[in-house]
Amino acid sequence: MRLHVVTGKGGTGKTTVAAALALALASGGRKVLLVEVEGRQGIAQIFDLPPLPYEERRIAVAPSGGDVYALAIDPEEAMLEYMEMFYGMRRAGRALTKMGIVDFATTVAPGFRDVLVTGKTSEAVRRRGKNGRRVYDAVVMDAPPTGRITRFLNVTEEVAGLAKVGPIKNHSELVKGVVKSAETAVHFVTLLEEMPVQETLDGIAELRAAGLPAGGVFVNMVRESQLPRPVLDAAAQGRFDPEELVLGLKAAGVADGAQATELARALGEEVAEHAHRTELERAERETLAGAGLPRYELPLLADGVDLAGLYELAESMRTQGAA
Repeated sequence: MRLHVVTGKGGTGKTTVAAALALALASGGRKVLLVEVEGRQGIAQIFDLPPLPYEERRIAVAPSGGDVYALAIDPEEAMLEYMEMFYGMRRAGRALTKMGIVDFATTVAPGFRDVLVTGKTSEAVRRRGKNGRRVYDAVVMDAPPTGRITRFLNVTEEVAGLAKVGPIKNHSELVKGVVKSAETAVHFVTLLEEMPVQETLDGIAELRAAGLPAGGVFVNMVRESQLPRPVLDAAAQGRFDPEELVLGLKAAGVADGAQATELARALGEEVAEHAHRTELERAERETLAGAGLPRYELPLLADGVDLAGLYELAESMRTQGAA
């Protein structure tokens, strides 16, 4: 795979997973470009960097060598590149951007802004150096949320249909060729919760209906159970006996008498809630399995998302064969 598109419902950690995937893919001496398309500067925040300019620059060294570069795509700058590439009008184009040419173009050809963004990404995928080799071994796109991803990726086909001839038509066809190729995969990020899982399944169905390539499902923020299965099953079925906790607390010298009883009651409620959540998560796993895509589970980071956490997630991806 050359182009990895990462999408997900808001709040699932889409940008975090995209960043970790870029690190995982770069491991072992490869060169990977991480692209942001929504103008949120999420990549800069997650790598604790100043806002990224509209240029490709190295932001991290991957495990076992390898480099991660980043690019925050600006539609106006992409428009200037486009005008210079096809019309030789960069200087005039810069003046036109001050007059709102991007907004104008978007009005005339709805979706053209997305074409510019995906076009810049596709160019990075296709780009070759003087030695004839690809400049980047892989490109990872931190893409729009699941609800918009199919239209975002498929808009090049719509624009190509509007423009029957000329540079816009050719440009759109090139982008469409990359997006729909066997070298592209669209990955979904979700949590083991009903709404994100359902939105993921809906997104996969829309993607397939549009003929776009689905990749894998990254289940983020997975919490490992600290209790043995028999205890969880008993608690889920209402057969958990808090008296056992009372005896255990007394034997351990943690509490005694009424204090042990009260503490056991509180712990029993926690165990029942944990068992209930574990059962719901098991059901969501089974639901996701029905999508028929590879599934990778990423741990909940105890200390939050920082650079060390990204490397931990990258290693988890590599261990599971996601990169």
